[in-house]
Amino acid sequence: MNDNYKDEISQKVARAYEQIAKTHCSSKSYSLGHIKLKTVELIHLIRKTFCPQLSHTRTVDGEELLSEGLNTLREMIMEIRPELGEEGAGQVVKEFLAELPSVALTLVTDVRAAYEGDPAAKSVEEIMIAYPAYEAISTYRLAHILYKLDVPLIPRIMTEYAHQKTGIDIHPGAAIGNYFFIDHGTGVVIGETCTIGHHVKIYQGVTLGAKSFELDENGNPIKGIKRHPDIGNHVVIYAGATVLGGNTVVGDNCVVGGNVWLVHSLKPGEKIYNNPDS
Repeated sequence: MNDNYKDEISQKVARAYEQIAKTHCSSKSYSLGHIKLKTVELIHLIRKTFCPQLSHTRTVDGEELLSEGLNTLREMIMEIRPELGEEGAGQVVKEFLAELPSVALTLVTDVRAAYEGDPAAKSVEEIMIAYPAYEAISTYRLAHILYKLDVPLIPRIMTEYAHQKTGIDIHPGAAIGNYFFIDHGTGVVIGETCTIGHHVKIYQGVTLGAKSFELDENGNPIKGIKRHPDIGNHVVIYAGATVLGGNTVVGDNCVVGGNVWLVHSLKPGEKIYNNPDS
């Protein structure tokens, strides 16, 4: 490679980088890649605290893992929201910590729902180690705490990491009750403003989504409004069903059959099937 050619390439690289730099996604001072890696580390540390068997090592000090996870969280919050300072970040971490025992108890109900709801499940250990639903739901429940505490970025990274690993897309803003089970899981989508009651079971390919978006005067979607359905208690939603709209309410003890397209509410106890005569 001669010197003229190398100079030409160097100049083109410089011009290309200049154009790329002009389209940079953010002027934030922190490293997005660094925050993502730290968030993934946080997920694993806290989940191992709940279940030491998830660790790769035989001996695990749960208290030490929890402390390490909380320190990681505090450092990230200080990086993302420097205006909070050490004291403000510490307060967020304290509030997160206060919710963890409740989350641990809720996850016990989720595992129980999976064990009781899937005849193929041979043990709770199998569910916690092998089931994508447990990975997605446990990660979501941690992210939901941070979402409620108005922590930016981290909750969404958490649930999207679980989405990448499991094919289950749960927005951290969704509100989900106890004894929640997703069977198989691939292709499930649960939107930000969706609420789900207790003892709900859904299957693969289910979408709990928005029917449409309200737009502002500039044609952009309006943030923070109710867009996704409410699902009551003891509801079963079978594979491929789509339930849409912020005004759609599926009452307690309802059954939504496979491949149903639902954009209206169901009264408690109603059953709706794609082919009710079969």
